[in-house]
Amino acid sequence: MAAFPVSELTAHLRVPPGPVDLSAIETDAAPGFDGKKADGAAALASLAPELAELQERLFADGRAGGHRSVLLVLQGMDTSGKGGTLRSTVGLMDPQGVRITSFKAPTEEELSHDFLWRIEKALPPEGLVGVFDRSHYEDVLIGRVRELASPEEIRRRYDAINDWESALVEQGTTMIKCMLHISAEEQRERLLARLDDPAKHWKYNPGDVDERELWPAYQEAYELAIERTNTEVAPWHVIPADKKWYRNLAIGTLLVDALRSFDLSWPEADFDVEHEKQRLAGEQPL
Repeated sequence: MAAFPVSELTAHLRVPPGPVDLSAIETDAAPGFDGKKADGAAALASLAPELAELQERLFADGRAGGHRSVLLVLQGMDTSGKGGTLRSTVGLMDPQGVRITSFKAPTEEELSHDFLWRIEKALPPEGLVGVFDRSHYEDVLIGRVRELASPEEIRRRYDAINDWESALVEQGTTMIKCMLHISAEEQRERLLARLDDPAKHWKYNPGDVDERELWPAYQEAYELAIERTNTEVAPWHVIPADKKWYRNLAIGTLLVDALRSFDLSWPEADFDVEHEKQRLAGEQPL
């Protein structure tokens, strides 16, 4: 099963095959969109009704025995906007048809299994849109930067991810993999903004500053992971994330593209519609 067709905007975001150089991709750009912030917000708002209807069609199809689902993977450095995307874009869909999983450091039980074990348990069932706030890619990103696994194990995991994602797609899951690409300067400003606002102190983690010292290593780890797992059936998208409004619009458009590609109709009634109308019309007042 090949990757789904994309609109002009998201075509700019799909990573081509071959080596990846994140330094060559602007973080504050808006590729494929000529408008400003207000235009981007309006464009996302105009997508919202279609996104909601397409998601409902997917949910109905799942209830009727369909095998389709969507998995949106959000990866990025701290403050890149994973939470903001959940609120502003994923939040446009009916929550009963969305399953969000936020992956933290693995527990002792999870560490006793293969790294994909806990990921498998969080997959969306048929008819749902699953969202991973961080994902199995942490095991080849942090694992590489912090040397939590050997180079040989990291290479094995790339291949394991490709095989696993290919099987998911074959079973009916459409994957949307997004790297939220933020600059170190923008991250610094967002961290300072958290410190300036007492209402956001709870979101600040001093460890984030420690991770900033490893910025070049993380960028290299992302480049390698994207290059090694950027397949035809599960391609990567690099989303410039310095502009929050563009980030939200880009991911919203990707979701619409994926759901449109299913070309789902509403399930046919498995009962006699006219008979049910007659029954209700002939009811005595309660």
